[in-house]
Amino acid sequence: MDRASRNRLTTRMIPQFPGDSLFDRVARACCRAGCLPRKELFEAWETARRTRRRLRGGRVVDLACGHGLLAQLLLLLDDSSPEALAVDLRLPASAPRLAAVLVEDWPRLAGRVRFIEADLNAVELAAGDLVVSAHACGGLSDRILERALAVRARLALLPCCHDLKGADLGGLHGWLDGPLALDVLRAERLRRAGYQIHTQTIPGDITPKNRLLLAEPR
Repeated sequence: MDRASRNRLTTRMIPQFPGDSLFDRVARACCRAGCLPRKELFEAWETARRTRRRLRGGRVVDLACGHGLLAQLLLLLDDSSPEALAVDLRLPASAPRLAAVLVEDWPRLAGRVRFIEADLNAVELAAGDLVVSAHACGGLSDRILERALAVRARLALLPCCHDLKGADLGGLHGWLDGPLALDVLRAERLRRAGYQIHTQTIPGDITPKNRLLLAEPR
């Protein structure tokens, strides 16, 4: 199976996920919804499970959320989080359909996920939040990092589409390619601000933009 495919999951794909694991059950639900690109399922799952190994509890705030699957997976993986906000400037019209199908299989999600169509700066954050974003493009990753830093919230960030025009690469571009230098500087910024950082990757066959940055205040 091509896990990087942008083709939508449909009911025809259900036999590809026959097991009783949480992932297979979520995948079958996504197939029934018929609206989610295959790549988004695998990205969200791999990001969510790595995040929950390190960062538990707290309100989940998924910025630049797309369909909001990452936010919902984080609740399924750790039920101690009371709620999740899924925020995007323009939410996909099919996001409610996916959420409804997930609630059919996991009724405990009902009423715990709020979708908000707004600029990320309009969302009030708090120190106890877990701020997450998978594939926030270019400078959007830096805006999300800044929002988390401003309130000392925890952060799980999978940067995407690095914008190197005019970027300060800290003199690292002689050793590192531009996108990697930029992500190293993001991690260092958090470390200097008193955060404990954890750098991981999700599988490269899902996306080459696979560096996951996890951070929590010391």
